[in-house]
Amino acid sequence: MTSTLLAAGCNGGDSEAPTEDQLYKNPVTLTWWHNASQDGPGKTYWEKVAKDFSALHPTVKIEIEAIETNQLQRTRLPAALLTNDPPDIFQSWGGGEIREQVEADYLKDITGQVKDEVANIGSAAEIWQVDGKQYGLPYRMGIEGIWYNKDMFARAGISSPPTTFDELNDAVAKLKAINVIPIAVGAGDKWPAAHWWYNFALRACSIDTLKKASVDHVFDDPCFVKAGQDLKTFIGTKPFQPNFIATPGQNDPTSANGLLANGKAAMELMGDWNKGTLDTVAKDKEALSKFLGWFPVPAISGAAGDPKAALGGGDGFACAKKAPAECVEFLKYIVSPEVQKGYAETGTGLPVAKGAESGVQDPALKSILQATSDATYVQLWLDTAFGSTIGNAMNDAIVAIFAGNGSPEQVVTAMKQAASK
Repeated sequence: MTSTLLAAGCNGGDSEAPTEDQLYKNPVTLTWWHNASQDGPGKTYWEKVAKDFSALHPTVKIEIEAIETNQLQRTRLPAALLTNDPPDIFQSWGGGEIREQVEADYLKDITGQVKDEVANIGSAAEIWQVDGKQYGLPYRMGIEGIWYNKDMFARAGISSPPTTFDELNDAVAKLKAINVIPIAVGAGDKWPAAHWWYNFALRACSIDTLKKASVDHVFDDPCFVKAGQDLKTFIGTKPFQPNFIATPGQNDPTSANGLLANGKAAMELMGDWNKGTLDTVAKDKEALSKFLGWFPVPAISGAAGDPKAALGGGDGFACAKKAPAECVEFLKYIVSPEVQKGYAETGTGLPVAKGAESGVQDPALKSILQATSDATYVQLWLDTAFGSTIGNAMNDAIVAIFAGNGSPEQVVTAMKQAASK
């Protein structure tokens, strides 16, 4: 990706690559935790990747555990890293989270082994760095935007995707007029709802303010309260489905993306991985492929933030500190151009390795690939950029606004209190 991306920072020692005669000599079992937990192309592809690697290296056996994102990120992984037996290779979101894991001495410094891979990936790899040392690698990267039903837009008389929030509000009104749920949101899983606040913050705050907040964890700028005020105003237009506060994000046909996938709602704010999860929950995949479109998050007229900045991030993997050297070799294999091209062909996300772009075939994903390149700045997901302690408190306070019992000021208070811990 050509956009500027946020990096993280902390100390870590360099480690040199093992020689060939030090690898694959003895039987090794790698435990691999990832979040492709739903039956579908993503889960199937990771199974193939593990089998292919073992076929190339018969001394390596890979045991996979696929775990739903919320459970993995907030419960299973933090608990496992506290033990003497964490998974060898596991999902890693970079940013503030990986900084916390490095500070706790959980991760293997892979700097010396992955120089070629980092060079091929480019700036996206910086999110998995801490003080210039590499502790993980991304396999997916892209910005988020609004996935939408082109047929519903046409029926409502919406001639083109909104480019400003005024136009989005107008689209919401037109969709309501034909008795269509304008926007699906999975506030039951918190983070899908929180991403609306993140985008209002991206429009209200300058890039410099967000960069500084990500490093210093100071949230005094009035733009953070303004983000909550804008969100509260938007919620007041009632753009979401009934009982959105209890709706899960991406679990089944009744979840938020299930409503979009099955023609029950017109829009959903979500990242580039959403194409794969929509396919998984759609009852009619052929119909989905015909009506599905994507557009960037609209700008807000007169806002202080950069209108062409975007919120984004990726998924990656890291190795536990005591994982065998083969763990790093497997990580390098995952981000190799050939494997990345195969990942792109699944339609579950955008690859990061140069040479894998030809695997992107879906029109919506091609749009996201172009929009990611066109963005003037890509801000890492705020809960990831700020770290899990602040991120969890922030998300809880944002969802309280959705529930009607929180305020814009309380979000900032929660972030400040979490930062002081």
